[in-house]
Order: sequence, then C-alpha cells, then structure tokens
Amino acid sequence: MPRMQQKPLSRAVTLGLAALMAPAVLAAETSGPDNAAAPEMEEVLVSGSLTRFGATKSDTPIMELARSVSIETRQDLLDKGALNLADAYVYSAGVAGEQYGFATRGDWLAVRGLDVPEYRDSLQALFGSYNNTRPDIYTIEQVEILKGPGSVLYGQGSPGGIVNVVSKTPRPGLDNELVVEGGNFDRRQLAADLSGRLGDDDTWLYRIVGVYRDSDTQVDEVEDDAVVFAPSLRWQPTADTALTLLANIQRTDSDTGAQFHPVDGTLRPAPNGQRIPWDAYTGEPGFNRYDTDSDSITLLAEHQINAVWSLESTARWTRGESDYRQAWAAFIGGDRYVYNADGSLYKDGTVPRTFYLADNSSQQYAIDTRVRARFSTGGVDHHLLMGLQYQDVETDTDSAYLFALGFDPTTRRPDAVLGDRFWINTLDPVPTGQIPDRAMIDQYFRDTPASTTEDLGFYINDHITFGPWNLTLGLRYDEVDTDTGSTRQSDDAVSGSVGLLYQSELGLAPYVSYAESFEPVVGTDNITGQALEPREGEQIEYGLKYQSPDGRVMLTLARFDTEISNLPNPNAQVNAGSQQEGVSEIEGTELEALFHLGDFRLELNASELDTRNPNGFTFASVPDTQASAWVSWRPTGALEGFRAGAGVRYVGESWDGTDTLRTPDYTLGDLMLGYALEHWDFSLNVRNLSDKEYQATCLARGDCFPGEARTVVGRVSYRF
Repeated sequence: MPRMQQKPLSRAVTLGLAALMAPAVLAAETSGPDNAAAPEMEEVLVSGSLTRFGATKSDTPIMELARSVSIETRQDLLDKGALNLADAYVYSAGVAGEQYGFATRGDWLAVRGLDVPEYRDSLQALFGSYNNTRPDIYTIEQVEILKGPGSVLYGQGSPGGIVNVVSKTPRPGLDNELVVEGGNFDRRQLAADLSGRLGDDDTWLYRIVGVYRDSDTQVDEVEDDAVVFAPSLRWQPTADTALTLLANIQRTDSDTGAQFHPVDGTLRPAPNGQRIPWDAYTGEPGFNRYDTDSDSITLLAEHQINAVWSLESTARWTRGESDYRQAWAAFIGGDRYVYNADGSLYKDGTVPRTFYLADNSSQQYAIDTRVRARFSTGGVDHHLLMGLQYQDVETDTDSAYLFALGFDPTTRRPDAVLGDRFWINTLDPVPTGQIPDRAMIDQYFRDTPASTTEDLGFYINDHITFGPWNLTLGLRYDEVDTDTGSTRQSDDAVSGSVGLLYQSELGLAPYVSYAESFEPVVGTDNITGQALEPREGEQIEYGLKYQSPDGRVMLTLARFDTEISNLPNPNAQVNAGSQQEGVSEIEGTELEALFHLGDFRLELNASELDTRNPNGFTFASVPDTQASAWVSWRPTGALEGFRAGAGVRYVGESWDGTDTLRTPDYTLGDLMLGYALEHWDFSLNVRNLSDKEYQATCLARGDCFPGEARTVVGRVSYRF
C-alpha cells in the first residue's frame, strides 16, 4: 500500500495559536494586580513547577527555557483517571502514549517519534528489556517530559528526549490519605499516603506510601496484581541542609497484555471472514506469567554553602528481576494461518504457537553530584551548574525460544513428531493445557553472560540572563565502557547545547535552541573493521511561548528538525565506505495551550510529525498527527466541592516501518466526575467512554496490538 500523504498541521496550529492569543491578550489588558484570581494563579504555577531533581536539573521556570517541557501534575493524573504511566502521556503534544495499546510489561511511548529512556528523580530508572517493575502511579508526584536531545544533562540517550518521574517525598503540612478504588475488570485497590513529623518540629519528616491491588484486565486470564511499599525520610537540621532517603519495594503478579494477534483477524478479516475477539488470550494459564520484583534506595541531598554556591546530589541503588513466560501465535512468515489442501483454514483457524521464557535481572549503582552558583557580573545574571555523573549497570537475560512447536516449514503443516498439540485457534481461543516439559525447554535454553555498562560524565551548564534575554550554554564529556560478556568496547563523546529566548513585556517569548545526543552501538563495523561509532542526534528547535501577566494563560508553539546519523546503511546503498551511513530525519510542529477561565481549566495539545528512516519510510508505530483537549470545571459558590472533566484524544494513522501496512486513526473520549467534602473525596473516571475497539499499531512482521478498552474506576479517599 503506498504511503498516504499527510495533511499538514502547521498552518492549523499557527492559525489556532493566533485565535487563542486573542482572548489571552485581552485578558492581559483587562487584568490588574488587584485581580481576585491572583491567589489561584499562584497555586497553579507552583503545582506544575520544575525542581533541581527534575527533568532539567533546575528550578528555572519553563517560560524562561529555550526548550519544550511538558508536565503532568498529580492532580492532572487524578483528573484524567491515569491508572499507569502510559495513561499519563496521552495528553501531551508530540508524545505517543500507549504506543502499543494495552500493556502490562511496561509503559511504551515515543517522544517526537523516538523511544526515550525513563528517569526517576533525575537518575535513569529502566534498563534493557523486561527486567524491572513498571512504576506504580500512586507513588508519583508528577511526570515531566523533556523533549529533544538531553545528552548535555544526562549523557547517552535518545534524541527524542527523556521522561522523568518525580517521587512522592516528605514535605511539611501534608495530609494523610486512605484510598479505596474499584472498577470494571474486577479492579480492587487499597492505597495509603501517610506523613508527619518525628518530633516537635520539621527537622525529621516521614512519608509512607503503600498500594495493594488485585485486578483482572481486559484480556482473559491476564491479571494486574501488585504490592508496593515506598517509605521515605527527610532530615533537615538547618535551613541550608536537607537529606531525603527513599525506598521503593514493588512486587507484581501478572501476565502479558500484548497477545501479538495476527493482522488478518484484527486489522483485516481472517481468511474465513472472522475476527479475533477483542479479549482473546492465546497463552496458557499454567505457563504464562510476567512477575517482577524491584527494590531501590535513593538519596537526595541538598546543601546551601553560602549566598552564591549550593550543592546537591542524587544517588541510587536498584535491583530488578522478572520471571517472564508467554505463548503466542507464531510468526511463520507471511500469512500466519495454516491451510488444508482445499484452501480452507486448518481446524477453523488453529495455528502453531511459540513458547518463550526468560529470567531477567538488572542492578544499578548511580550517582549525580552537582554544584551550582548564582551570581551577577556587570548586570548579567548567571545560574551556573557543574556536575559529575557516574553509573554502573548490569543486566542479565537467560532465555529459551521454542519457535512454532510442531510446525513443518516445508509442508506448512503439522509435523510428524509433535503434531498440533501445542497449537491454538486464534479465532476462538481456548487454552489447551499443553505445555512444553522441562526437558524440551532445556534444549533451547541459553544461559548468556551478564552485560555491564559504566558511564562517567562531566558537564557544565550556564543559564545567563541579561535584560529580557535568556541564554543557555551547555557542554558535556562522557566515557562509556560496555562489556557484553563477549565484546568489550569503550566510547567517548562530547555533547553540546545552546538556547536563546527573549522575554517581551507583552508576555511573548520567541526562542531558538540547538542540542546534541549520542547512543553507543556495541559491535564491529564489518567494512572498516573498527568499533561501531555511537549514534548521533542533532536538533534545531525554534518556537514561541506566551504567558499572560496573571499566569492564567500559557502557550507554547514549537517547530523542530532532528537528524540521527551513524545508523545502518539503507538497503539500496552499495559500495559504502562503512556500515553506518544511514541517516534518519524528523520534522515536527507542536502546540500546547493552557487556559484558566473562571471556574474552568482548558488544556489543548496538537502535533504533527514527518519522519523518514534511512530507507525513506515512515517510522513504525508513530502517528503522523495527534490532538487532544481536556476541560475541567471546579465551580465556586453553592456548588463548591463538585468537579467535572471531559477530554477527547485523536491519534492519527501510523505505518509499519515499510509504508505497506497502515493502522487507521482513532478518537477516544474520557470523563471525570467528583465531589469533595472536608475529609472525604469521591470520584468516578471513565476512559475510552464509548468502549471503542481499535488497533494501537500493527507491525510489518505481522501482528497488531489492541488499544485500551473502556475502564470505569470509582475512587473514595479519606484525608486527615
């Protein structure tokens, strides 16, 4: 199928910005310092602010940064009914949340068309594949998305950016909270967030966050059970010094939500015209599982040395394990169905299955220590940041891959040894109880050596303010040593960034920035005989920000151009001088707008992407356009305490990486109702209000990923 031409969103975004600016400018002209809404405005700004342990490692306001940053606060997550991190990303411009639909193994997203690493409190939190527990959203204070290359602050990483999750930590004056949740798919959850003093003052503060969840899911036989315990302790002996110690212990008992359903039967009808049921489960309950254990200890340290200099540090130890077992309809090439001699489907759609198991683990030691100085020189203000970051990560995967048991690729029929006893009918799936025994698994089991990566980075960043101008300059040097057990490789890289923003008296702030990234690639170039070079990313971004004088209107319009080099060569390239001459290009436009209009809060997001891989095809599973809107109402007066919200999300079409298989666009609606009393709070959230059945993405290898079904969750909390 030829690639369909995209409908440009740039003109619509620009015109939309102009239309949205009109009431904003009018509000600025009619608002004064005595405006009664001023206290509410101040609270809104604080709730979504960045901290020194956040995505930018700085508390510089977003409106002064020549970068795009999106924040979802705790209140945003509650209002929009987010049940996991993947849900938290779907109302952000340029971010493809729920990229692979309903999932239990992780929180898949793409920022500006690219996979990005996940950080927690400014240190990387996930490594490798399927060896950690996905963070529980109840332990999170807010989610931050830094868009574009971040190697100056974080070292090796994606040109798309990073996601930083901010943990709940002790603070003075917090309420205690007990929460009970219940919903469809037999969801039951108890949670507690308890905090207070250890003593007569705020020198010692504690916070204990706990979650117990017993839940089924939209997929038959797949559960999402979890136990989380996250205590933290803060010691602040003086106004200049504070130490916070956080622990996080998580245990999950689950299965894999993704069933890798064939394209024929999902995106298209099966050969006999049938469809695979939305909740179809093609595994074996006695075999399948995805159970994870994860423990971490994090230290956050802050010290104000004097009026100019301050010091902070983040350190973490993390251990993660997963026990992963899954059976799925095998990828047997082309059409995954098996046929009788007369052309009919073998046993009405019965197909071979692959059985996979893996024992995965990871361990991390990391520290990021930085000193900062705030000073002025001749009317020029500096916010100087200098840091040293070290990370040691070990990952290990021991696995067995039992491909298409009983399938004879020559005859494309059941073989004479195993036959079809491990097969399943995808169109009417019923577990067979047939599981490979240990002796059969041992024939395929591979105990591979652990892989270790050490990264040492030095960085300096200066945010310079002179009059209405904000100039940011950054530089970093990294050394990365990788040992896969069979290959050792050392890489080094220098990354730079520069940004310039002008703050006008009208609240308008045009800006431009340039940033770089790198990602090591382990191996040997088969043409040159040298070690493979790191992938390199470069991005130019320019845009316009606006904030009204009363802070009740905020807008960001961004345009960016990203190039990624040192990729594998295009298929058509011959006589190349190396095997890393491939280049990918990404262009995009994003609009984010936030309005506080009386008792209403309106959030608008829109983006378009034009992506090209080295072969000239669109990136796989990346929608070309996205748009979302969320409006919430918190009335004052007689209805005070009541709240309501509604949202709509549009996700454009995506492709399979070869511009052959198109996944259609879809539109979903969400709803929130709530009422708060002095101590009690009641809420109801519905996501995918119409229970629309859709495919989140379909891949060239031949499988599709169903989206999230309607979820209905009621929540009762008691605060004291």
